[in-house]
Amino acid sequence: MTQFSIELLNFLAQKQDIDEFLRYSLETAMNDLLPAELSAFLGYEPYDKVGYNSGNSRNGNFTPALIPAYGRRDDHLEAYLIKTP
Repeated sequence: MTQFSIELLNFLAQKQDIDEFLRYSLETAMNDLLPAELSAFLGYEPYDKVGYNSGNSRNGNFTPALIPAYGRRDDHLEAYLIKTP
């Protein structure tokens, strides 16, 4: 069993709202993908010397959070990892 299946079974056993579980799972997955997408966009990993004095230094971090229930608030950015219909 995967970690996702175990968490889903626990969630269902406690008779909690499935929408909240799916929202949490989607948020976790997106927050794991955001740093990888940033590395791909910038072309270098965190703490890599390539980024020094380039104007795109990765000097700081934040904990990303998926604000809306399912998706972006406005659709002005193109999604590279997950295409929306």
